[in-house]
Amino acid sequence: MGSPVRVLAEATPVTRDRYVDLLRVASLAAVVLGHWLMAAVTPDGVGNLLAVVPALQPLTWLLQVMPVFFFVGGFAHALSYRSLLRKRPEGSTDSVYAAFLRARLQRLLRPTMVFVLVWGAAALLIQLLGGGGGLTGVTLRLVTQPLWFIGIYLAMVAFTPPLLRLHERYGWGAFAGLAGAAAAVDVLRFAAGVPYVEFLNFAFVWLAVHQLGFLRADGRLGAGPGLHALRRPALLAGGGLITAVTLVAFGPYPLSMVGMPGEKVSNMAPPTLALLCHGLWLVGAVELLRTPAARLLARPRAWRTVVAANGVAMTAFLWHLTAMLGVYGAMLALDVPLPEPATAAWWAQTPLRLAVAAALTAVLVAAFRTFERPAPTAAAQGHGPLAALGATLCLLGVLGLSMVGFAGLLEGRTALLIAIPVTAPAAVAMTLCGWLLVERAGRGRGRGQRP
Repeated sequence: MGSPVRVLAEATPVTRDRYVDLLRVASLAAVVLGHWLMAAVTPDGVGNLLAVVPALQPLTWLLQVMPVFFFVGGFAHALSYRSLLRKRPEGSTDSVYAAFLRARLQRLLRPTMVFVLVWGAAALLIQLLGGGGGLTGVTLRLVTQPLWFIGIYLAMVAFTPPLLRLHERYGWGAFAGLAGAAAAVDVLRFAAGVPYVEFLNFAFVWLAVHQLGFLRADGRLGAGPGLHALRRPALLAGGGLITAVTLVAFGPYPLSMVGMPGEKVSNMAPPTLALLCHGLWLVGAVELLRTPAARLLARPRAWRTVVAANGVAMTAFLWHLTAMLGVYGAMLALDVPLPEPATAAWWAQTPLRLAVAAALTAVLVAAFRTFERPAPTAAAQGHGPLAALGATLCLLGVLGLSMVGFAGLLEGRTALLIAIPVTAPAAVAMTLCGWLLVERAGRGRGRGQRP
């Protein structure tokens, strides 16, 4: 008998779109690499390499690939929800919604909850022992920041059924509506000075990208061999890139497609129309590579690599900052010199730092990967409203924790989440309760219960 990865790879149906799996892994890997490269750690704190060397900011137009991950999510969510609808018993789709949420969120929330609980316990112990200063304090604040992505992804899963219905009715019109809403928000924000309206683009921008995944699931982004199939991806990539460049050159948008310390306007938090156009060009670009990538993934070794990486991708994403900051902490503890960021000595040291961070991430993945393994799929039964409440609590908890972090845990440090102060214990409690509700709601009725 072969290894589990080999068995899983060989059992892949011929109908599976392997390129989507590659995009999922590649997009998360690009984010991890970007975070490792951008960290400019000195004995005085943690800075951003892009702020030290602004000339490197155009690299974010390649490394800011979260739009690709959300695009892939839309594709997967459409297929998953439609599959459950086909298998549902006669009656309301309410139970299908609960089963859908549980099925889609299991591999996301199980490793996330382990990460949150492990770091929460570690932060409490560190601060009870009187620690939490210097790089340790910075680490307690920073390690939760990538959780914003999980919060946004939770919202995408929760909104999939109604948005999929809009897509099935209006097609490209549903995407255009979301994109138009994102543009209107920026007009109100920058031209009319309407306060707080910009936060609506956390929904409009990312859900518009997610909607492109629905279009791909229906073959409406171009598919198959030949130049004709490349027309729409080329228009999407070219139009998105030209529009994004124009908006940055002549509008109020910064060059960087990731947040920069101290800047008045960020393309990321909250997202802007420029970031949406950046997402369009990335989606178009990866679709142009679809055919040659499919040929590569037909090779058994290449596909086994993707299967293996997909099995641990979320765990690696959750723990990669822990590994990176652990490397810097070890260097400081061992009195290894930390050169000034962006100097020749700093660049010479970078390959070694990346290699050690990758090795430490692999150790953490080996320790926690079991929580990312998929659990048995529930029947398409459950309690929809309970699942929706659970997803909402998870969303608020994860976003709150990404903002407040674990620093100042004992001092009751707070951050504003939709104008409401939230502490780390409250955020953890919301996330845990929400996850338990999603699990309970999506399991369906047990044996012996009445239908």
